[in-house]
Amino acid sequence: MSDLTIGLLSALLATNQPQAVSNLVQEHTGISVPLADTQDPVALELRNLMIADDAALDEVNAWISTNKIPRSDTNGIAQLRAKINVRYDEMKQSYESFLRNHPDSARGFLAYGSFLNDIGDEEGAKVQYENSRQRDPKNPAVWNQLANYYGEYGGLTNAFADYTEAIRLDPTEPVYYQNFATTVYLYRKDAREFYGLTEQQVFDKALGLYQQAMKLAPDDLVLATDYAESYYGIRPLRTNDALVAWTNCLKICKDDNEREAVRIHLARVKISAAKFDEAQADLDAVTNAVFADTRNRLQRNLINDRNALATNSLSSISTNLPVRPTIPPPPANPGPEAPAITNLEAAPPELRSNGP
Repeated sequence: MSDLTIGLLSALLATNQPQAVSNLVQEHTGISVPLADTQDPVALELRNLMIADDAALDEVNAWISTNKIPRSDTNGIAQLRAKINVRYDEMKQSYESFLRNHPDSARGFLAYGSFLNDIGDEEGAKVQYENSRQRDPKNPAVWNQLANYYGEYGGLTNAFADYTEAIRLDPTEPVYYQNFATTVYLYRKDAREFYGLTEQQVFDKALGLYQQAMKLAPDDLVLATDYAESYYGIRPLRTNDALVAWTNCLKICKDDNEREAVRIHLARVKISAAKFDEAQADLDAVTNAVFADTRNRLQRNLINDRNALATNSLSSISTNLPVRPTIPPPPANPGPEAPAITNLEAAPPELRSNGP
């Protein structure tokens, strides 16, 4: 099963779905490995360095995923951690050597920053991003990386401004719109204050950024599901728009696992919209055992909601039946006329800041 399929299911089960959306999004740097150019030895050296960077990260991930060290074995864990740090230090030394020899390489500082970010040194990464930006402020990728940093570690004003600059420099890169949309969506209060918008207008802004990204990358399922899942956080739920978004996801799925994951989401939205027959059809199409618990839970929700709607409808019908008026008999011994009852309730009382 693909990571995307697992991510779709995890987002559905998450209690904090906006944050789950953010976790599902694959954060991209916008950095491409430069093509080998025998006429440019510096570009070739950096390309090889970035390939070695990827290999080191893959190697460490393999060590972590295959290790069988018990949690109680603190010495074994410490040895593994030391081994990982040695491997990371090797790559740090390689980058620093390259940058000493090529101190004007904006792309080199950006690549080094990306590596530091990948190994968890976010503050070190920010320093290298700033070094890169100073050397080449026209590179949109570095603005995107700085925006990612401020969006995660504080300084939302900078994040909004830096995403805007990245898009201005390269309006054809969908990743910049996607990252910008996710940040606006997650930090709605800051976006309201920064742009002077209502919450619903902030949602519209985030959705518009997602839509622009999807125009540029119409077959990107991660992006499409990120957009579709954003509707879960909007109240009242924009049911029709959400159904259109998930239907689009279904069209671009590449295998049955992805399709079944999307059908789970479609069923959920259709249940909330009282489209019970359509939701049942989607649930019937889900056969993968991985989705069994979620499918069964939605099946119970469907039955309960259908029964509740039927009960409420019958209650409404019974209370709205015409009542035959009856004429009360005259009082046996009429007394003086009662005083009128007084109704006592009739009259109720610079764009980018310097700091993070």
